Amino acid sequence: MSELEIVDIRKNYGSVETLKGIDISLESGDFLVLLGASGCGKSTLLNMIAGLADPTAGDIRIEDRSVLGVAPKNRDIAMVFQSYALYPNLTVARNIGFGLEMRGVAKEERAAAVQEAARLLKIENLLDRKPGQLSGGQRQRVAIGRALVRKPKVFLFDEPLSNLDAKLRMEMRAELKRLHAMLKTTVVYVTHDQIEAMTLATKVALMRNGRVEQFGTPAEIYNTPATRYVAEFVGSPPMNMLPARVAGNRAIVEGTDTAFDLPATSSGLLEENQPIIIGIRPEALHMAENAEEATLAPRTEIAEMTGPEVVVSGLLGEHKVVATLPPALDTPTGALLPLKVAPDALHIFDADGRRVG
Repeated sequence: MSELEIVDIRKNYGSVETLKGIDISLESGDFLVLLGASGCGKSTLLNMIAGLADPTAGDIRIEDRSVLGVAPKNRDIAMVFQSYALYPNLTVARNIGFGLEMRGVAKEERAAAVQEAARLLKIENLLDRKPGQLSGGQRQRVAIGRALVRKPKVFLFDEPLSNLDAKLRMEMRAELKRLHAMLKTTVVYVTHDQIEAMTLATKVALMRNGRVEQFGTPAEIYNTPATRYVAEFVGSPPMNMLPARVAGNRAIVEGTDTAFDLPATSSGLLEENQPIIIGIRPEALHMAENAEEATLAPRTEIAEMTGPEVVVSGLLGEHKVVATLPPALDTPTGALLPLKVAPDALHIFDADGRRVG
């Protein structure tokens, strides 16, 4: 029995179709990230799970019970928003326990629940402070604590880390990962940040224009992207995309004499002279010992030192190529950069952007 099941969910605003048939099934303890660009429908879907919006068609089930028409407070869910939505005149302890107080939970039980949430979030020393005395990361922990004390079947997070700086986001990602490992509660988490998706999720639903473009584990999304869109959305720097044509068991990049051996996974699936897109992750490119060993040799334009690596951008004919290489390498501007890539590291997409093989 699935903990959360989303069945053919559709949402129309007049003639505009926002969600176009979403199907997702989660087992107990799954951490689902709804990932996608602004306007793809991920927050709309989250609001429907929460009961803040109604679908035009379809069903949402929690523990095999339809929650359509059920008030948000009776769905056994807890939500953490992008804004912390804390009461400025109440202490941290009162903020965390406020929902329980409104439900008439006994004072002793509330206090025990608040102490347990504070212990899990490591904010026991902040319980007597007001929100105005806290940092952004501490306020976010309080908002999460308010959700924790509910002990819901499903946690819902709507871009909860977007207001934090980079260092705090990294710390809070680790905190959320730790909490999920301890509590093993089902989570649905909305973000446009692929790093959050890849580090937090057990399942990712990458959304585009109201549909799920691909659903799978972070490793599946990254290693076997179903479409060109997924391949370019996930990964930093993004995957290189080179237009090419099939020539026997090889592919020749348009406008160049660069040829790649096709991977075994595409064998028998491509026709002679068929236009394709060759996708190559920047980290799959390595320096060749010499020009004869090189698979491709773009002309270097920019080299950006990031610390652990140097990100080199160059041109192969008219096509941009980006490689992440060891920082000690000498990559002078304007020089040909001899690079090699294994055939099984290539991702092949047809002209419509669908994965081949």
